[in-house]
This record gives sequence, C-alpha cells and structure tokens, in this order.
Amino acid sequence: MRVLVIEDDNAVAAGVIDGLADANFETAHVQTGAAAIVAMTEFMPDIVLLDLGLPDMDGTDVCRTIRLTSATPIIVVSARDEEIDRVLALEMGADDYLVKPFGMRELIARIRAVSRRSGAGDPADKAPPSDFAGLTIDSRTRRVSLGGGEIYLTPKEFDLLAYLASDAGAVFKRSDILHEVWDTNWYGTTKTLDAHIAAIRKKLGDPGWIVSVRGIGFRFGPPE
Repeated sequence: MRVLVIEDDNAVAAGVIDGLADANFETAHVQTGAAAIVAMTEFMPDIVLLDLGLPDMDGTDVCRTIRLTSATPIIVVSARDEEIDRVLALEMGADDYLVKPFGMRELIARIRAVSRRSGAGDPADKAPPSDFAGLTIDSRTRRVSLGGGEIYLTPKEFDLLAYLASDAGAVFKRSDILHEVWDTNWYGTTKTLDAHIAAIRKKLGDPGWIVSVRGIGFRFGPPE
C-alpha cells in the first residue's frame, strides 16, 4: 500500500515513515500543499496522511483540492484538537481525523480501517445497483447517480449512504451508524456523522432523502 505523508515537520515525518516502513507500507513525503497536489498524480497513493498546518496553504484547502479529482482516502493527522477543526476537515472530504501526539499502532489501525471501509475487494460490492426513485447506488463501482447524472461522493459519504440505503425506510441509531461505517476504531464526536449527513443531503439536492429522527438517528428514503 502506498501512503503519501503530507507533513512540514521533518522530525514528525521521519518517525511516521519509519513506522510505516516497519509495517511494510511504501511511502512518499512532501512538505507543502502544492507538492502534495502534484504527488497525487505522480505517486498515486492508496491513502493520504495530511497535516493541517502547512507552510503554503491550510490542510483543509489541500483536502478540498484533492477531493475535486480523487476519492483516495484521507486521514488528517494534526495537533489541532478542537471540534470545529475536526468537523471542517471532514466536511472538506477527510475520512478520519487523528490528533497528535499519537501511537504508530493506532495510526496503522486507522489506515487499515479506512482502507477496508473504502470497499476494495469486498464481496458485498458485487451486489446489483439499487434504485430509489431515480437515485441509483452501485456498490460494485461505488458510483451514485440521480436522474442519470453522476453525483460525486467521498469514500466515507458513499459508505454512509450505502449503509442507510441497505434498509430504506428503517431508522438507524447514531451509535449503530458510527460503529458500522466508522468502524470500532473511531473515537470521534458524533458531529462527524452530522457533517457527513449534511454533505450528502447537499449533494443529493434535497434534505428529504435522509430524515433525522429526533433522539434516535436517521432514515433514508425518497423525498415525499
């Protein structure tokens, strides 16, 4: 697996790269946002580790730029531990958020969990596309279209939508969604879920596709 490390602190990057090498990951390291965007096409990473405090641009802007052309999973690795930083990074397309300092075992567990959740090689992905009043969800190709036009979702947004659509009309508890979509390795705030729901609703063009059920969770189905 190829991991792109976007980190301006050479000492931090060196420790991460050594730990990833011990776990048999291939790595590339860049120190700026501009170099990261170039590396996305030259190195072709399977996963991105992104620091937010870069010298030339904020990491959230890097994340948003990558998301314009790539669905590669992104894990933000940052010293910023405020809830607003987590929510903003996730809204910009990040798949997970890890606060510095951290242990290499946790980082590697997060990498493997996010990679697993990206759906590569999952037998469930061979299921035929599901159609809901013109909204088509294809787990095999991980594509979503509405009225014939494709809608771009981040890997985590797709996982969340597919999970809710697996039993249309049913109410899913917040705790169950976080466990199934974010894996048991996720320890973040539930605001993460709200940010992803908001992003999906915006992309689908109608909040009625995912209805909030107060005190419980969310229900998916065609808007009334």
